[in-house]
Amino acid sequence: MADDAARDSAREGRAQRIADAVGHGMYARDHAARALGITLEQIAPGRARMRMTVRQDMVNGHDLCHGGMTFTLADTAFAYACNSYNRSAVAASCHIVFTAPARRGDVLTAVAEEKSLEGRSGVYDIAVTDQNGRGVALFRGHSRRLESKVVADEEVA
Repeated sequence: MADDAARDSAREGRAQRIADAVGHGMYARDHAARALGITLEQIAPGRARMRMTVRQDMVNGHDLCHGGMTFTLADTAFAYACNSYNRSAVAASCHIVFTAPARRGDVLTAVAEEKSLEGRSGVYDIAVTDQNGRGVALFRGHSRRLESKVVADEEVA
């Protein structure tokens, strides 16, 4: 029993180190996220949390956060979650429902959670909330794994 627990702990530790390496590697190359001020707050196998403050250049003609900005935040969290195993994955399809408006100055958080991963296909749900925990959007992404890795094996500590 103790040996099994030790093996499980070692596996979980390695999976987290892989996710961390993927997160750092992707973020270093993610010019879009950095330009929008999206930050990676947390990554774990099958999960990611990203944050973005709504700036003036992100609001539409109604003085609300442009839906494309909310979508981009959710899509970014989705990308980090589905790539967290160091198997390159891309979006096959995405759907978003806007549940409440976000405004200039709001701090939005997108939390992505893996719901299914079978073979090369994954399903991820992403909840976007504001700084008060109010729901702003619900996003579902379907991923497709490729044959490549996100980071080189040497980049995994």
